[in-house]
Amino acid sequence: MAHAHSNPEATAGTDAPAPHPQAARIRIAIVLALLMLALIAPLGVYPIFLMKLLCFALFAAAFNLLLGYTGLLSFGHAAFFGGSAYFTAHAAKVWGFTPELAILTGVIGAAGLGLVIGLIALRRQGIYFTMITLALAQMFYFFCLQAGFTHGEDGIQSVPRGHLFGLIDLSHTLTMYYFVLAVFLIGILVIWRFVNSPFGMILKSIRENENRAISLGYSVTRYKLGAFVMSAALAGLAGGMKALVFQFATLTDVTWQMSGEVVLMTLLGGIGTLLGPVFGAGLIVTLQNYLATSNFPVTIITGLVFMVCVLLFRRGLVGEFYASRLGRRLGFNPEN
Repeated sequence: MAHAHSNPEATAGTDAPAPHPQAARIRIAIVLALLMLALIAPLGVYPIFLMKLLCFALFAAAFNLLLGYTGLLSFGHAAFFGGSAYFTAHAAKVWGFTPELAILTGVIGAAGLGLVIGLIALRRQGIYFTMITLALAQMFYFFCLQAGFTHGEDGIQSVPRGHLFGLIDLSHTLTMYYFVLAVFLIGILVIWRFVNSPFGMILKSIRENENRAISLGYSVTRYKLGAFVMSAALAGLAGGMKALVFQFATLTDVTWQMSGEVVLMTLLGGIGTLLGPVFGAGLIVTLQNYLATSNFPVTIITGLVFMVCVLLFRRGLVGEFYASRLGRRLGFNPEN
């Protein structure tokens, strides 16, 4: 689906400020400060909440790889997220796999699902592609409802976290948190490298002008399929981690509402920005967590926040910061 991507450089006008001489060092300092904050966060914030946030942040970043950098809107990403959770939980509980092998099983399963769904859905473009991904994801939902290994509406419960590489006990909450943080950072680095590789540059050219990419001799469908499978695998990585964090896998993670949530997270943070979906996921998960005990429906608050962001921050929260005078002064690139 063609995605209209606004270039902050173009909208800034001719009076765009020159980058600060120390812009690169300031950006590195900001990244190091965020990393330090993540390392000490469990000392003041409930670790389970932080792990949930990191899982959904990686899920949103994986989805953004498809929407933000390739221009394809999928409404079926819950199939990869929730499907991997089931595969991981089953591998850990029934087959007795260690955590890393269980998560790897989930990632491979999600990538396989992505390959099958991508081969079917990519035969169409635009809204037809989106509707096909939604339909196939719903088919997978009903499969999970009926399949024996998923245990229907009860889900797979009491999933053991096990020992990482047979050595590190993940039953301790802090140990599990730092494992999740490490996997999250690796996932973000993989996305960054993927986006800034020659393959990623071709994906951006397909997003901007697919016909021109075809005229240059690129096999557009193959590149789209590659991005689709990579996005599915990374979404599966997030889903597998979530299954181990909460020690269960349920139908909630394969519903169409979950697919809608990740779209919302990406739009709030900023499409086509590496950190945008992370902040968008943080906002949504925080709202859900702290409003869960209130009498006011969380979905209404989330909807109001989305309306405000769409009206005031057209590029998303991080996208608007990148496009601001300060963001340009610091040399932030919307796609980094």
